[in-house]
Amino acid sequence: MRRESIHRLLPFVLSLAAGMALWEIVGRHTSAAFMVPLSETIHRFWQLAASGQLGTQFLDSATLFATGFALALLVGMPAGLLLARVQSLRVAIEPYIMILYATPMVALIPFILSLMGFGFAPKVLVVFLFAVFPILYNTIEGARSIKPELIEVARSYRSREWALWREVMVPYTLPFTMTGVRQAIGRALVGMVAAEFFLSSTGLGQLIMTATQNFDTGGVFAIILVIGLIGVGLMRFGLYIETYFARWRD
Repeated sequence: MRRESIHRLLPFVLSLAAGMALWEIVGRHTSAAFMVPLSETIHRFWQLAASGQLGTQFLDSATLFATGFALALLVGMPAGLLLARVQSLRVAIEPYIMILYATPMVALIPFILSLMGFGFAPKVLVVFLFAVFPILYNTIEGARSIKPELIEVARSYRSREWALWREVMVPYTLPFTMTGVRQAIGRALVGMVAAEFFLSSTGLGQLIMTATQNFDTGGVFAIILVIGLIGVGLMRFGLYIETYFARWRD
């Protein structure tokens, strides 16, 4: 069992080591205006962490991300179940959902700015718009894939609508929703940085802008590395939850 675990992890470890070595080598042979080695990136990370800037700005970004993402989840899953259950409503609204899903949300930021101004609320709206549609769309598709036999069995036991949602639709759809959640995590991080760029400058986005203006390439890469690692960690956590709730498929 231990040998199997080693064989399973070995490709990942080797790939990670190769990527880090390549970053270091390329960074040492590239102009510092475009790229810095991994060692310099880590050095700048520790400087930012020691100065307290990273911790403070990270909390601002985390609050923004958590608020927008939580709203996207609270809206996306119930709305997806409702649209899957009420066919006429889905037929009427689905074209707008597809259009908005395909629309680059960055293009809506000037409109949001003119409508709501600067502040925390418009930035939350940006993160929400980036994240809600993958959750909504995957929930709809998951709920629509429920076998009619399951609904008929539940009806035969005289299950009312709320019991049908609780005992059939939500358990069956949850793995599909979690797939949408994993997709939404990456989009929400992009929305978070975009909101901090184009609306009021705060959080990790502000650190990136400040580092760029000061030609601090190491600082830029350090913040990007932090955002990337956060995204990977959250997506792995989402995959774990998805696997946990999908055990009934096995």
